[in-house]
Amino acid sequence: METDWRRVSDDELLRRARREPDAFAAFYSRHERLVLGFFLGRVGDAEVAADLAAETFAAALSAIPRFRRRREPPTAWLLGIARNILAMSRRRGRVEARARRRLGMPRLAITDEVVERIEGLEGTALELLGGLPPGAREAVKARVVDERAYPEIARDLRCSEAVVRKRVSRGLKAMRDQMKEPK
Repeated sequence: METDWRRVSDDELLRRARREPDAFAAFYSRHERLVLGFFLGRVGDAEVAADLAAETFAAALSAIPRFRRRREPPTAWLLGIARNILAMSRRRGRVEARARRRLGMPRLAITDEVVERIEGLEGTALELLGGLPPGAREAVKARVVDERAYPEIARDLRCSEAVVRKRVSRGLKAMRDQMKEPK
């Protein structure tokens, strides 16, 4: 019997990815747009965003044995890897390909169609963020877009860190759910 990966949580996908490659493929498919949008908003170039996303997922795949469930959703772990990849890329002045080489992954061939699809993501992410309730929108923007720490966000929003974490978690889930809905 084939697994319906859509019904499997991110935590479970990452746990099962240690033995089942299809689980990581499902995790990748589920969060590719999030990671591409993250990079596109920061570098403004679809091809560079695609390279950075590929390196992020390769690094995540390599890090699966060290993944441990935390209070934050696995997307926070994935975006943490993305932030590190971006910082390393900026320091070196190029997109690093170390994780992809280690896994034997070929360089990406990016077509015009792929570039157009990636460029369309930036507007989608902003639309999704704009569709959140104000509290969730502020929390997600502060945490994911501005890359601020939970305690700092809690101080600014005048609420507990637990409330901020819940708003971020719910906001990201709502955005993911919106991305899954057919238009």
